Amino acid sequence: MATRAIRTFRRLEGLFCVYKPPGVHWKLVRDRIERCILEGVNDTPSLPLPHAVQLLTEGGGSKGPTELTLSAASLPALAAHPLVRGPEFRRIKVGVGHRLDASSSGVLVIGVGHGNKPLNDLYQTRVTRDYTLDGKFGIATDDFSHTGRIVERSTYDHITRDKLEKVLAMLQGANQKALLIYSNVDMHSQEAYEMAVRGVLGPHGKSAPILTGLRVKSFQPPNLTLELQCLNETQRYLRKVVHEIGLELHSTAVCTAVRRTRDGPFTLDQALTRCHWTASDVALSIQWYHASKRLSRNLSVQLSQESS
Repeated sequence: MATRAIRTFRRLEGLFCVYKPPGVHWKLVRDRIERCILEGVNDTPSLPLPHAVQLLTEGGGSKGPTELTLSAASLPALAAHPLVRGPEFRRIKVGVGHRLDASSSGVLVIGVGHGNKPLNDLYQTRVTRDYTLDGKFGIATDDFSHTGRIVERSTYDHITRDKLEKVLAMLQGANQKALLIYSNVDMHSQEAYEMAVRGVLGPHGKSAPILTGLRVKSFQPPNLTLELQCLNETQRYLRKVVHEIGLELHSTAVCTAVRRTRDGPFTLDQALTRCHWTASDVALSIQWYHASKRLSRNLSVQLSQESS
């Protein structure tokens, strides 16, 4: 029979997402979540101790003080006590999906137990991720971030929003062309059309980072904020995009913040903040994930029946 701790752990197996704060390595986030889940599972009230029949000896019988008599008694089996056997769970397999470097923040997908298999499937699929990038014109650094060593300063008074949007359109057009090249599909075929309609047209296997969407969210010189969607990206590549935008505008720019707002089906709305990295909140988040997955599956079946 499964114990209460095992039943609690089974409710925690699945996928959920957390908000990784900037300045924290993703390994520290994973280890903190693992500790919180272990504490929640092992703190589950255990079942009453089983009883076992034991023979007790007693002295002082009718034949003198040296006589021993045996009596049967039902006593709790202390070998099953938590203080004797230790915690029921000592380690839980916790995996991390598309990772974020220490300086970045945002949505970080976590898998627990059997949830590591769909986590690996999510990692291998061609799902786009959304980011918000904050930048600043006028300086250039050796690592494209505002914390790097400054290598150049420049003016930015000539930059307007129209010029910025033209550069973004040029970058997006070049990335759309790269997307078609890496997809390994004949663009004049019916297969390419159907993939484009379903939104699954993308690179086949590993490819260079590709931007599938790019727009200006705000522009107040020297500061700007961009929203973009991408595939196979790294956070260093995203910082380099801001740097290249500055060069195209005959200036310089650095990235001051990288924030992931969506990773596949997971968004900031479902991301658990640090104060909610508890077993109970994780269980609720995983329950939402399973419910949304069932709803999506039912909608797909309904749409296929209606189309047929």
